[in-house]
Amino acid sequence: MSASITAGESRDNGLQAIWNRLRANPKIPLLVAASAAIAIVVALLLWVKSPDYRVLYSNLNDRDGGAIVTQLTQMNIPYRFAENGAALLIPAEKVHETRLRLAQQGLPKGGAVGFELLDQEKFGISQFSEQINYQRALEGELSRTIESLGPVQNARVHLALPKPSLFVREQKSPSASVTLTLQPGRALDDGQINAIVYMVSSSVAGLPPGNVTVVDQAGRLLTQSDGTGRDLNASQLKYANEVENGFQRRIEAILAPVVGSANVRAQVTAQIDFATREQTDEQYQPNQQPDKAAIRSQQTSLSEQIGGPQVGGVPGALSNQPSAPPTAPIETAKPAAGNNANATAQNAATTRSAAASGVPQNTRRDATTNYELDRTIRHTQQKAGTVQRLSVAVVVNYLGADKDGKPQPMNKEQLAQIEALVREAMGYSSSRGDTLNVVNTPFTDAQVTGGELPFWQSQSFIDRLIDAGRYLLVLLVAWLLWRKLVRPQLQQRQAAQQAAIAAANAPAAKAVDSSKPSNEELAQHRKSQQRVSAEVQSQRIRDLADKDPRVVALVIRQWMSNEI
Repeated sequence: MSASITAGESRDNGLQAIWNRLRANPKIPLLVAASAAIAIVVALLLWVKSPDYRVLYSNLNDRDGGAIVTQLTQMNIPYRFAENGAALLIPAEKVHETRLRLAQQGLPKGGAVGFELLDQEKFGISQFSEQINYQRALEGELSRTIESLGPVQNARVHLALPKPSLFVREQKSPSASVTLTLQPGRALDDGQINAIVYMVSSSVAGLPPGNVTVVDQAGRLLTQSDGTGRDLNASQLKYANEVENGFQRRIEAILAPVVGSANVRAQVTAQIDFATREQTDEQYQPNQQPDKAAIRSQQTSLSEQIGGPQVGGVPGALSNQPSAPPTAPIETAKPAAGNNANATAQNAATTRSAAASGVPQNTRRDATTNYELDRTIRHTQQKAGTVQRLSVAVVVNYLGADKDGKPQPMNKEQLAQIEALVREAMGYSSSRGDTLNVVNTPFTDAQVTGGELPFWQSQSFIDRLIDAGRYLLVLLVAWLLWRKLVRPQLQQRQAAQQAAIAAANAPAAKAVDSSKPSNEELAQHRKSQQRVSAEVQSQRIRDLADKDPRVVALVIRQWMSNEI
């Protein structure tokens, strides 16, 4: 145990000796402080000058990542990994150039293959394999195109291409499904969803937009069930806004010359029917009078039979008697149209005479007259975008002022005139259910805000301020090192040099003026001698500690025991 204590004491004595040597030579602390200051300043400068790393590619598969790292090593471009190896970073000023150079070499290829798959087809490939390769290549190209959109991080496309058929009834339309992985915090608007749908539809022959389904990474359906996406709703809202803004501009334009453009505000809400309707009506009028109706066709049929009685009776001689000779009736001229009654009487007389003479007569007359029908066919087609109802609100500022300068409202006549102007401008229709409300109220002076941001809030100014702050931080650290570390060492060294010079010049000054030394000179001389003697004694103690450290340790231990 005594040996370990002795070894520890010798180690402490060695460190104490080294520290004493450093303190005895003032140049060494100065050099150490200067070296530390230079090292800190250089480190800060390197930190300031270090390049800003930006993302080159992210979410790369292992094959593309290895190929890109190999190319970066060959191009002597430093790189780093971030996000647990998911992102590859390079200096910001080389991002665009590196992407172009890698794209020239076909990197990254991505997880999906494109039409380059067809470049390696073998000679004996079957038609089925060729069709599958074409479908895979088409899916890969569509995936790459969709991934080029900003909000899309990853995309997969699946196509269902039916076999062609010779029969029209058996032909089926292809369909497609798109799965999107969006960037964190990003979302697709209606226009972008519709663009993806129509891009896929236009890339596949015979694929209607209604057969394209788009889903995000959370399983949310981004297209409607009818396949139209949400573009129809967006177009409806846009059309409604245009209609409302048009009515609003018309109302404010007609009231601006009367009350001033700054003293009127109008808002219009339009209820628009976006349904498309087609209607065909066929209407028949009741039967009209014959003298007023138009004859379409007329047909008359007349049949007459004139002759003796029919042969009949009991067979024998009596029944075989010849018939009486026929006698023709006397026919007169046909009566005129106005003598219908006389003609009827004459025909009746002729018939009676014929009957009296024993000659039978059979007359049949059929007349058919077709009149034109009074028919009306009406085909009505109502397109989308019909205004069903308008709701208008108009606010007009106070214009007049009393003796005290306070604004006064308009009278009823002025409000009635303004309301009449608004009704004419909006095309007011009570049958349509339009509503109008005109309010006269004082406006509140609002502070105008907006416009361009002040220069101290712009991003460029903030970036310059950050760069300037880095350099100011370097200067501040250098100044603190000089103030707290280097400058005290220099001052201590200068003080020691001045003390040594004063001690060396003290005996010479005493010899020159030894006849009449003053009290002050004697005191200074005494202090210098004490300082020199103290330095000599301290040097002797150091030498003794170097030669025999155990003795010095025992003496110090004895002092400590005596004090206790």
